[in-house]
Amino acid sequence: MRYLVTGGAGFIGSNIAFALAGERKAKVVVLDDFSSGDFRNLSGFGGDVVAGDILSRDWFDRVGRVDAVFHQAALVDTTIADQRRMMAANVDGFRNVLEYALGSGVKRVVYASSAAVYGNSECPMLETQTPTPENVYGFSKAMMDNLAREWSEAHKDMTIVGLRYFNVYGPREYYKGKMASMVFQLYNQMKAGKRPRIFKYGEQMRDFVYVKDLVRANLNALDAERSCVCNAATGRPESFNAVIDALNKGMGTDLAPDYFDNPYGFYQNKTQADLRQAKALLNYRPEWSLADGIADYVKILEKGWK
Repeated sequence: MRYLVTGGAGFIGSNIAFALAGERKAKVVVLDDFSSGDFRNLSGFGGDVVAGDILSRDWFDRVGRVDAVFHQAALVDTTIADQRRMMAANVDGFRNVLEYALGSGVKRVVYASSAAVYGNSECPMLETQTPTPENVYGFSKAMMDNLAREWSEAHKDMTIVGLRYFNVYGPREYYKGKMASMVFQLYNQMKAGKRPRIFKYGEQMRDFVYVKDLVRANLNALDAERSCVCNAATGRPESFNAVIDALNKGMGTDLAPDYFDNPYGFYQNKTQADLRQAKALLNYRPEWSLADGIADYVKILEKGWK
């Protein structure tokens, strides 16, 4: 089998690329424009890399025929206020990927959606609820879901699976910089001997998901019997205080949180995924608790891996 991973030099894309090459023994082609991805995420990768922008079509022939596409390429900086830029990168880029798949005879596309489509809605968050995004990033992902639904209805022989990622952390996020996870940011503070800084009083909750579980959701999507959009998370929200407790345990430290006032007028106090649809349609069952995931991640970081 031969697979294409767009954004394959990025955090999640590179993890998927290595899993496909390792677990599935597949030939893997990475497409990336390296605007945010980094070649060091692909150190040791044995597949092919095509440098290209999903907003163009000059990569169609260079990639060639594949059996499925994992579309991870996106503009993920939620602080970007340029609406046209965000919509072009995420929605028009996805449209290009679907056009490539149709023209190349690819019957399966798995793509990254986001929990940002839910905004500050009630928990647990369900795929069937009306999206209420709070920023243009979340809106772009909601429009990608709409496009996927329309496309799958128009092309019945294609299976298109969207995964709404919640708060992902894990190896190969180093090069995301300011967009790296809270887990990684707090680890760096504590590694430097500083007290970890979080908003008062650390009781805010997120559905943190280890990237190894997220990779499993993507690979399971290869066997989905129909097109769908599913949450990809743990279904178990954890507090910011719990993150610090897990980091202290994994790092062998005892650093108390440094609480400070939340400067944002609007803030999402809790996220939690309903996983019933993911379990039913993708046979997805997360294996990593927050404590176990952070313990595993800390071991990797302590070895000096990025």
